[in-house]
Amino acid sequence: MKQIVIGLLVALAGSAVVVSAEGEQRRKIPDGLVVLTFDDCNKSDRAFVAGVLRKHGFGATFYVTEGLGFLRNKENYVTWEEIVELDRMGFEIGNHTRTHPHMPGLSPGEMRKELLHIEKRCKEHGIQKPTTFCYPGFGHSLSCVRELQRLNYLFARRGVGPEFKDGGRGGRGPAYDPGVDHPLLVPTTGYAGPDWKMKDLMWAVDQAREGRIAVLCYHGVPAREHPWVNCNPEDFRKHMDYLGEKNCTVISMSDLSLFVDPRKGPEDPYAPIRARMKREK
Repeated sequence: MKQIVIGLLVALAGSAVVVSAEGEQRRKIPDGLVVLTFDDCNKSDRAFVAGVLRKHGFGATFYVTEGLGFLRNKENYVTWEEIVELDRMGFEIGNHTRTHPHMPGLSPGEMRKELLHIEKRCKEHGIQKPTTFCYPGFGHSLSCVRELQRLNYLFARRGVGPEFKDGGRGGRGPAYDPGVDHPLLVPTTGYAGPDWKMKDLMWAVDQAREGRIAVLCYHGVPAREHPWVNCNPEDFRKHMDYLGEKNCTVISMSDLSLFVDPRKGPEDPYAPIRARMKREK
């Protein structure tokens, strides 16, 4: 069995099991549950990040796009062969669209083409169909949510806003509350960048309690083409060491289904966001 899976099973061994009204079993959400995600196919995903994660036995999701510099710059972006290696190592491969567009500006048909292209490419490389998504540039809309529902996606990660101000250089956001948030609008609790420090990581982890989950987003380690979302390798090592020292359970987005029923969510996906905004005024 793959090392990452073994590590996850060990971490979950002592977790309580909750039985739903429908008779389905899910794990009780432990304090310190962290979802780890990586966007944009940076070269460091395979060259550096994967090794650090394996050392700790952490799960993670790598969100794949053929946009940005993926097709022209293999010095800074992974190849499909390296994506296959990440998959074989036990990490989740998620959908981040073909061209990395601003999704709210697309028609439903255009959204579908963006999503289906990555599904097709995964199939061509022997990778299972992605079941989770993250919004390029953190841009989302109700029409995006509905299209993801039609394509049977389980979870989708948005950014830190609008509840938290996003200066575009890393920042804090809400913890994911499965009893409140829609599974296709999972907020980012912290994303790495020059303005996101160790104290911010510590704050994010501290939010992962009482049924809430910390969702972390990284880009390149380092992000050579996009310094505004850069994370230095040494800082990343310290971040992962901290998660280990705090005995966090670190999982991929798809592994949320061990704890959360992705079929359940508010009828109005944006109601929780509006409620948070109203409380903070």
